[in-house]
Amino acid sequence: MTEAYIYDALRTPRGKGRKDGSLHEVTSVRLSAVALNAIKERNNLEGHAVEDVIWGNVTQVMEQGGCLARSAVLASDLDESIPGLAINRFCASGMEAVNLAANQVKGGAGEAYIAGGVEMMGRVPMGSDGAAIAVDPSLAMETYFVPQGISADIIATEYGFSRDDADALAVESQKRAAKAWEENRFAKSVITVKDRNGLTILDRDEYMRPGTDMQSLGALNPSFQMMGEQMPGFDKVAMLKYPHLEKINHIHHAGNSSGIVDGAAAVLIGNKDFGEKYGLKPRARIKATAKIGTDPTIMLTGPVPVTEKILAETGMKISDLDLFEVNEAFASVVLRFQQAFDVDPALVNVNGGSIAMGHPLGATGAIIIGTLLDELERQDKETGLATLCIASGMGAATIIERV
Repeated sequence: MTEAYIYDALRTPRGKGRKDGSLHEVTSVRLSAVALNAIKERNNLEGHAVEDVIWGNVTQVMEQGGCLARSAVLASDLDESIPGLAINRFCASGMEAVNLAANQVKGGAGEAYIAGGVEMMGRVPMGSDGAAIAVDPSLAMETYFVPQGISADIIATEYGFSRDDADALAVESQKRAAKAWEENRFAKSVITVKDRNGLTILDRDEYMRPGTDMQSLGALNPSFQMMGEQMPGFDKVAMLKYPHLEKINHIHHAGNSSGIVDGAAAVLIGNKDFGEKYGLKPRARIKATAKIGTDPTIMLTGPVPVTEKILAETGMKISDLDLFEVNEAFASVVLRFQQAFDVDPALVNVNGGSIAMGHPLGATGAIIIGTLLDELERQDKETGLATLCIASGMGAATIIERV
């Protein structure tokens, strides 16, 4: 089978995801085009160089609807002969775009792809698509649907994570992200977003709160306790599914959950012939990909079974992996991953994660693949795993190996 290589990986800075955020006036299509153009320019590609653009985004309505991938191609400097495929695997959409592109290359369906994703959470509010899993009573009741924050608190309750455990992870994420920016660790991958006059709009993640400490987090009220214990009473729904839980321990709040932000990311994937044609040196090969379905109520445990699956399929052990990127959707997700595999926390999310820098849903999967690659190069390590939990109970993973 043909090898699929990563030739480039980049992202925009992550904006605040609010009306006062720097990227609020930038549309999803335009931010996507910024990422596509940067891939083309940085690698001196012809406009028709890739087979397809596979683009993830989660809330596929309004400006993010109507096959955003094709709209982004037409708004970019790529040729109109390049089609576009918009995909949605919730929080793993950007990763699934990369994985799908890699497997297309491996299967011989084209020499190269641009894959990634976007989410403008300040412009297209999360949940505005009215997803059936949440709003169709026949499905929601049958699957014991609860919001993701409740799911994160169920994980904490089930696996014994305290508020202090979660807050300590959040403080560490902020420290690591601040250090990464201070040491310019993102210089290779973060591109500047400019306006039409060439003036800089954003060149740095603006969601970070580097001064965060245990005291400031301790002052925050749990975000999901009211919806769990009072109306609409999701704790009762959870305990119908898990009767052994006498009470849900609500430990998550705005400071130890992922931030609502805007952002886009793109990865250039191709075979050996493509690299030789454009004089590009591969940075890593995509060694393996995996996805899995999991319990839709607790929902966010997917990184554990999908990692078990990808290791089994590759014949690898967790000790064969040098570094890990586990999306910080909520603190308990990462805590559970570390607990399940007895992984050294120093190897997980070395440069911070979505708690510190934010989680632009459709882009994050591609972002963490690029972050993992950068860190493998910085530390001169070989192999890494990126994985995400996914809404409604799924998991996705990618193993990359430097070449």
